[in-house]
Amino acid sequence: MTLFNKPLMMIGALLALLGQGAYGAVDAEVAKNIKARLHAANPRASYGDVRESPISGLYEVEVDGSRTLFVSKDGGHFVFGDLYQVGSGSLVNLSEERRTKQRVEVMEEQDLGEMIVFSPKGETKAHIYVFTDVDCGYCRKLHQDVPELNRRGIEVRYLAFPRAGLDSLGYRKIATAWCAEDRNKTLTALKNLENVPLEVCKNNPVAEQYRLGNEVFGVRGTPTIVMQDGTVMPGYLPPDTMVKALGI
Repeated sequence: MTLFNKPLMMIGALLALLGQGAYGAVDAEVAKNIKARLHAANPRASYGDVRESPISGLYEVEVDGSRTLFVSKDGGHFVFGDLYQVGSGSLVNLSEERRTKQRVEVMEEQDLGEMIVFSPKGETKAHIYVFTDVDCGYCRKLHQDVPELNRRGIEVRYLAFPRAGLDSLGYRKIATAWCAEDRNKTLTALKNLENVPLEVCKNNPVAEQYRLGNEVFGVRGTPTIVMQDGTVMPGYLPPDTMVKALGI
């Protein structure tokens, strides 16, 4: 069995994970009524499980796998956005704290063998996930930093994200890297603008990784870096900044 015969977790299962309860069980009738009213108002959206929120009388519901609604008990009103806790001299984004933990869980469920991984020769001190494209200037710049990141103990785990979509030349290019016998070498050659014959194999994981980025992580551009703690950093980071952000 090849690596490509072991597909990524289905997106629906990932979205279910993102909807798992954080603050306690909700009365089944309350949850049913909230979801029914939301669905009646907008049947095109996808709604996750109903959870208790830290605010009495408000319930959390994930919509389309990436954003949170804070809904009244009768389902008649909601607030869209992040929930903050007001502390002494600080504001804490509770919604983002929960999302970072969920991102870690989602990534840990992925098959590392279906990513293109550049590992340090010595001790691995930390790792990052990078949604990447081969036609992206800052993706090339980050890739040029990979030897330095590896030297500093950072493992780089690439996931495919063809910015132009799954019917594009960019898809064929990046799928060629995932289908190659030496995927690391081929990805590097493509990012270096070398003339690489395009060969797209069946059952490659590019489409699933693209959907993962779109539907679960809200990727809107490349590179998008998912740090080891689940923090998402859109765009390029130089090695010194990366090391500092990872705390190594």
